[in-house]
Amino acid sequence: MNRRLVPMREDCVYTSCYCEENVWKLCDYVRKQRTAPLKHLFVIFISNETRTVPLWKQKSGHGDLPVIWDYHVILLQADQSDCLVYDLDSTLSFPCSLKLYAAQALRSESDIRPEYHRKFRVVPVDSFLLNFASDRSHMRNSDGSWKMPPPTYAPICTADCQMNLDDFINMDPAIGWGVVFSLNHFLQRYIGSPSSSSASSSSSASSSSSSSSATRSW
Repeated sequence: MNRRLVPMREDCVYTSCYCEENVWKLCDYVRKQRTAPLKHLFVIFISNETRTVPLWKQKSGHGDLPVIWDYHVILLQADQSDCLVYDLDSTLSFPCSLKLYAAQALRSESDIRPEYHRKFRVVPVDSFLLNFASDRSHMRNSDGSWKMPPPTYAPICTADCQMNLDDFINMDPAIGWGVVFSLNHFLQRYIGSPSSSSASSSSSASSSSSSSSATRSW
């Protein structure tokens, strides 16, 4: 039996609304336990210019309505013909094939208004572990209180930086690390086919009033 890349979902380090840190912990586990070569792993930041990105099959969703995130982060394992997605906030399997994730969680953008179209910043895991830093200031209200309870461990930082999360969320290719793709180009790169329309049409994201808002910047 092949060794698991990361622990079972229920055994992973997880804090709601801190997806970037949850994924950092997954990457750190792989680095420390050496369960796979890091060169086959990529951290995927999903966002756009308006920071309104619909995702389906999320734990915080309701029925078949999408959750509108300001950004979301997943881990991609691309060392086999069928890439695998690790999303601790998804109701899909953990891991889930990218083909299934694309069909059920990403879905087609053919019926989604342009301001909801997703972009994907693909960052090699070694680069993510080396450079990512967050002081969690984006999760504080103006009075200093927390929007959502933070992880119990210390904030992730580097020797040179305390906070650069926005450089990863920003979808300007000239900023930050990695490569930025549109949905179709991302799926073409890692599946070999553009956005799947096999799942139900994405019309439920055509209006923000029909979706579950789960933005971290409310």
